[in-house]
Amino acid sequence: MTAREEERELVAQVEGHLLLAATRAEGRAAGVRVADRLGWLTDVQRGDLQRQLESEYLALARLSWRRTAERAEDLRLEYEQRYRAVRRRLLTGLLLICALFTAATLVMLTP
Repeated sequence: MTAREEERELVAQVEGHLLLAATRAEGRAAGVRVADRLGWLTDVQRGDLQRQLESEYLALARLSWRRTAERAEDLRLEYEQRYRAVRRRLLTGLLLICALFTAATLVMLTP
């Protein structure tokens, strides 16, 4: 692995950790908002509800991330196939033009 690839991997890991931390904070904040609306909860119940909501929020975010990654992979494969098809057509056209040019040149040079 080259140094550049290692740097990219490290950056991706740091971004992943930051994204996970931000998502946990969002889940915690959502849990606090919901628990605050339920004024009759005890402190223990409130803390338990907040932890459960944070956990659910994180699970939903992970599911969303997984689906997004799968869709991105599907799109990448689809675009690669289209790119290969376009490249193949361009190469075929270029070879046809070269063949026509060569044939025209031979016809013009032949007495």
